[in-house]
Amino acid sequence: MAQETKYTEDNIRSLDWKEHIRMRPGMYIGKLGDGSSPDDGIYILVKEVLDNSIDEFVMGGGKTIEVSVQGNKVIVRDYGRGIPLGKVVDVVSKMNTGGKYDSKAFKKSVGLNGVGTKAVNALSEFFRVESTRDGKSASAEFEKGTLMNQDLLDETSRRRGTKVTFIADESIFKNYKYRPEYIIKLLKNYVYLNPGLTIVFNGEKFYSENGLKDLLEDNNNVADMLYPIIHLRGEDIEVAITHSKTQYSEEYYSFVNGQNTSQGGTHLAAFREAVVKTVREYYGKNFDASDVRKSIIGAISIKVMEPVFESQTKTKLGSTEMGGELPTVRTYINDFVKNKLDNYLHRNSDVAEQLQKKILQAEKERKELSGIRKLARDRAKKASLHNKKLRDCRIHFADIKREGYLDTTLFITEGDSASGSITKSRNVNTQAVFSLKGKPLNSYGLSKKIVYENEEFNLLQAALNIEDGMEGLRYNNVVIATDADVDGMHIRLLLITFFLQFFPEIIKEGHLYILETPLFRVRNKKETFYCYSEEEKQTAIKKLRGNPEITRFKGLGEISPDEFVHFIGDDIRLDPVMLDKDMSIEQMLEFYMGKNTPDRQKFIISNLKVELDLLDEGA
Repeated sequence: MAQETKYTEDNIRSLDWKEHIRMRPGMYIGKLGDGSSPDDGIYILVKEVLDNSIDEFVMGGGKTIEVSVQGNKVIVRDYGRGIPLGKVVDVVSKMNTGGKYDSKAFKKSVGLNGVGTKAVNALSEFFRVESTRDGKSASAEFEKGTLMNQDLLDETSRRRGTKVTFIADESIFKNYKYRPEYIIKLLKNYVYLNPGLTIVFNGEKFYSENGLKDLLEDNNNVADMLYPIIHLRGEDIEVAITHSKTQYSEEYYSFVNGQNTSQGGTHLAAFREAVVKTVREYYGKNFDASDVRKSIIGAISIKVMEPVFESQTKTKLGSTEMGGELPTVRTYINDFVKNKLDNYLHRNSDVAEQLQKKILQAEKERKELSGIRKLARDRAKKASLHNKKLRDCRIHFADIKREGYLDTTLFITEGDSASGSITKSRNVNTQAVFSLKGKPLNSYGLSKKIVYENEEFNLLQAALNIEDGMEGLRYNNVVIATDADVDGMHIRLLLITFFLQFFPEIIKEGHLYILETPLFRVRNKKETFYCYSEEEKQTAIKKLRGNPEITRFKGLGEISPDEFVHFIGDDIRLDPVMLDKDMSIEQMLEFYMGKNTPDRQKFIISNLKVELDLLDEGA
């Protein structure tokens, strides 16, 4: 019989606010990460500080916010009302303390839980807050949440407002670095949703005059839009709608009180429903909802009194009420869209005609594909039961209330040895493996029909659960894990082509990555270094001195599961796949996968040279 563990008063422990945050950071900021993903913790820290400055702007305090990111140091300066000087320490170090509990001061705030800046403070190796108002200034400095210094100036010539400086703790966010692209996207969303606001990031100004219309234009190729963006504004609500000429699936951007609800929620569900209902009533036909929404690109922003989100990171709205005497979220959005969109279609008959043709074409294509889709679904179900292409995980992206849902990952790999190594070393709770059989088909220029007829594509689509849109996506991170050689790069390109051609939202929404694995192992009897570049290899050789053993990994299958666990665990290195904002998807596909051209040859030669040199060295 097992010995009974003692349970006494000594086992009971109370943690203070900062200890709890540092021990359980995932409860407050979602996943940690190293900055390679847009939902990594370091960006949540930036957002939590910015949210306070945005709330100041909304309440009429200051029209400019300055953001600086230099290395690991972040500075956010607003020109709002400033924190009341006697409460500067409390609002960043005492839980459940803040002005947002006073509904008169912050009517439609992003966050009402009084946690935001406290989490930033606790998770920073250095944190400084400075408030200026009424010609006086107060400041406080902390290390890992512990107050180190505070100061009060009776007189100052500085402009009023709040300035926060922090350096995220590298013992928690290991080997992290900020990617400007993710911060710029975050800042742009703020200006789209707040007309009149200017945000200056490292000297570059961001400003929007047309709100969600600007958002759709900046994130999509205008030439690919079927008709001009329908932009509708009302009290506490704004929507923008168009359809793509070439895109297959639906694409949405949704916001609540300025917060990007990347996983939607009650407001997005109501918006999708309202568009279908309005279109059906306008044309007097009971169109299939999927035909109305096929290729739609839409955005919605609403403001709600004291919103309820389904997670601390506020990515999905759970509220069903608008607040006050307003109707439910569903009714409010339905009434607005029905009235405004119907009026727009009546006033713009040319747009109504283009939309109707698009819907009828979608209906025709759906019926043509219906038989193939049924056979494909049956094949996918049988495959998931009888073969080993997909080794699934226990938690999925839709499990938003379960810890770890943001870490859910699907590794797409090629070859039994590579998939076997990853499968044996993975975290079975959050990491799944999909094994390819040979090189995927080049899908450039092919129709959606090929996705169902090609076994690899059909099973990959089923594994991701994205046939009917991104709402069903089962993994937050989709990672291409192929060898770092010419064949491996070709497979990467073919897979990226597949996603760009049929599911570009996977890339647009920051879900697609390339797994970086070490090229070299340098070791002696005491130490081992895994090196991702020639420079790292040379550094390791110098550290070990003597004549260390050097191994060149030519393929993922050569890396044992015992070693692989280091490369897909806490120290995983992911390289995000991002779209070139200066090229449309069609232009990119044409450049990389179209007819061979001198420009493409030059690009391939210059980009492969380093890899080929490394291969030669390891031969």
